[in-house]
Amino acid sequence: MGEALQLRWTSAARSDVGLVRSNNEDAVLDRPARRMWAVADGMGGHAYGEIASRMTVDALDALPADSSLQQAVAAARARLLEVNDALVLEAAARNVPVIGTTLVLLLASGRTGVCIWAGDSRIYLCRGGSLHQLTRDHNQFEELQAKSHLSAADASTYPGAAMITRALGAAATLELDEVQVQVSDGDVFLLCSDGLSNAVSLDAMFGALTSGDCDQAADMLIRLALAGGGRDNISVIVVRADDVEADRTVLNPSL
Repeated sequence: MGEALQLRWTSAARSDVGLVRSNNEDAVLDRPARRMWAVADGMGGHAYGEIASRMTVDALDALPADSSLQQAVAAARARLLEVNDALVLEAAARNVPVIGTTLVLLLASGRTGVCIWAGDSRIYLCRGGSLHQLTRDHNQFEELQAKSHLSAADASTYPGAAMITRALGAAATLELDEVQVQVSDGDVFLLCSDGLSNAVSLDAMFGALTSGDCDQAADMLIRLALAGGGRDNISVIVVRADDVEADRTVLNPSL
């Protein structure tokens, strides 16, 4: 993206099949030089989820590199709508109910980050000694809380509470949510599939991210999810933003 760099971005991505599944239907996109990161969690069975998640991240990876953040967001949204149409057609051609995928996408430029998502994969922000979820799951659990004013405990016991209500390929129309965040020195973002968020507590995730090292944190998060049962595919991307001004050492010539 063409805007002046004010932060140095580093990242690390990991994806693991887990301990139960025979194939990995997740896909990750880790492009720190372009300030673009994505996690897609495919669904559809019989390897169709792999098709959906890979098609999604490949489409994002093919976007023009030199553009403003506003242009990048608009281009990503347009490309994701095209992928949604293609997945709906692919499911019809293969005579299957759905070939789909969740998606979380983080784009950044300067000191601004934009999160775009559909489904229940998540983006968290680690800042100031705490971990905040930036995205809101698109599933029945969230819908029940919002529309029926049920408590989290009551909504979690409702049949089908975990059912996804929005995803690429799930319907002829796709609605993507978006949130913008101002980025500060030392901010750490975590993008993940529900193979992590369903298996690892917020406190444990926060503990892994406080190392300050993206590779170390990503490895630790995968280990934690596997220790928690590894019942699903697990994908994580850890992204860190550092102020480039903090790296400059001012030498006093009088010393």
